[in-house]
Amino acid sequence: MKKLFPLLILLFTLAVPVESRADIYSYVDAEGTLHFTNTPSDPRFQYKVVVRGLGNKPRFARYGAQRGRPVDPKVYEDHIRKAALIYNVDPHLIKAVIKTESNFDPMAISEKGAQGLMQLMPGTASDLRVINPFDPRENIFGGTSYLRQLLSRFGGDVSLALAAYNAGPNRVEAKRGIPAIPETQQYVRQVMSHYHSMADVRPSSHGWRTSIPN
Repeated sequence: MKKLFPLLILLFTLAVPVESRADIYSYVDAEGTLHFTNTPSDPRFQYKVVVRGLGNKPRFARYGAQRGRPVDPKVYEDHIRKAALIYNVDPHLIKAVIKTESNFDPMAISEKGAQGLMQLMPGTASDLRVINPFDPRENIFGGTSYLRQLLSRFGGDVSLALAAYNAGPNRVEAKRGIPAIPETQQYVRQVMSHYHSMADVRPSSHGWRTSIPN
């Protein structure tokens, strides 16, 4: 009965029409007990369901990610630090991409199908051997690996790598610069803004060019 109680609460919540929304997260611990919460503070919690008021439509973020209630970014610090060391990518840049892409929501899904913290498309995730894009560690390592590929492809130019992350590398190469796509240009500005606010970025310290489009 103890294990069924949280489930009964969830079913009751779903059965009652409400005017507000609630994001529900759950996980099963080592003893088989099912846990629910609407304020996750542990990365083991996985997004379960969204309870919405009658007539409410799903909300989509600026770049297409449908966001729930984000987990405290601090729980990802270890994954980000390790991925940064393995792939030689500034951890502040990784955080800036995550902030822009999903606002640290591990279960974010875009209208186009991009998934997780760093919004990996299914095809890209497959190429990167990411089995579960909603797993924070897998997503961060996969997204950081992809960032490293793009940084190498565009000679370390952070702005071009970010433009390629958003619009695809072929468009950036065809334009020989940031494509004239408003969303992509705004995306680069936003990531770079977060990047600069998270760290005192000095290009000479790491050799990256950090030009921001006008």
